[in-house]
Amino acid sequence: MSGEVISWWMCLSAVAAFNIAAWFRSAAILRRNPARLSAEVLAASRLQLLLSAGYVFGCAFRSVLPVFDIPRIVLVDSGLSSVLVGRSVATVAELCFAGQWALVLRETAMATGARLASIASLALVPLIALAEVCSWSAVLTTSNLGHVAENSIWGLCAALVVCSVAVALPRWDETRRPLVVVWCAAGLAYVVFMFWVDVPMYWARWVADEASGRPYLGIAEGLVDVATRRVVSFSWEDWRTEVTWMSLYFSVGVWISISLIHAVGRVRVATGVRGSRSVAHRVNVRLPRADT
Repeated sequence: MSGEVISWWMCLSAVAAFNIAAWFRSAAILRRNPARLSAEVLAASRLQLLLSAGYVFGCAFRSVLPVFDIPRIVLVDSGLSSVLVGRSVATVAELCFAGQWALVLRETAMATGARLASIASLALVPLIALAEVCSWSAVLTTSNLGHVAENSIWGLCAALVVCSVAVALPRWDETRRPLVVVWCAAGLAYVVFMFWVDVPMYWARWVADEASGRPYLGIAEGLVDVATRRVVSFSWEDWRTEVTWMSLYFSVGVWISISLIHAVGRVRVATGVRGSRSVAHRVNVRLPRADT
């Protein structure tokens, strides 16, 4: 039993507890000042809060019961640790996260008329749904080629979001521009990681599997396998390649999800006569700041 794996697992669990507390804090802030918000902003904020819950609690579940999907490696020998359960939770959580960004991009497009943001808001959830199909294909068949496609789609979607948000940066509320910059920086780092580390890693695994003549599973056979087979391991060598992405995914990713709750109503729209200097005003009443 590796002490490194146990320490990492304890850190993931502690971060999960912190994230849940942060989500409840955001819910309390929203509930405390409903009269200060327009009906439109309040409804959008509540939808963001609900979608964030799907991501926050889904990531917390996967932090406490981590799973290395294709080799079926787990830390807890329980039915809740099965790849079938873990992948199902991940699918719901990731679609919720995509939904959060789609809402932000939709508001950005409505406030600024940005065509890229409008296109991205409509395309994001279908693209992530396609990524989930690719992920399930990889998990069921044990072919890493599905993960190559999945993570390529995620990387492209992140690049699309960063470009859409960055173009509209001058139109954001001044108090939230630093947060938008953090989003863009984190998004760019994510894109680099995906195409520099993650996608090549899965490609190399697939190439190695092909070279060794590894037999893949059929869909029906894979369904039985993900539901029943679990390999309990506390070996650092087994978990080493998963530590970096899981640690970032279950921490930074969740913090971004929570921050999106407080982004509603923060984009401004320019009005005025064409050719003259535009006057900017806020679309909606400000949300209370997260640190109040």
